[in-house]
Amino acid sequence: MKVSIELTLLPLHNNFEEHIINFIKRLRASEFTVLENPMSTQVYGDYDKVMPFLTEEIKKSFEDQENVVVNLKMVKSDRSNYEPHF
Repeated sequence: MKVSIELTLLPLHNNFEEHIINFIKRLRASEFTVLENPMSTQVYGDYDKVMPFLTEEIKKSFEDQENVVVNLKMVKSDRSNYEPHF
């Protein structure tokens, strides 16, 4: 089953840029389609492959920082080719 996942990593401290950049670089290095915008990063792939990968990457971010929030939205389908029609 294909899924589309939107992630936002929110480190709760002043030195946040490095952590966000490292997180995005790890996502980019994966086998999944990764798209970015200024507010979030989207990951597209097969549910059974992408979820264990994201679990591990989120865990790494949690271990690297004292206080961090991850917002995650998931849709059942591959929306990587979505284009608005308005």
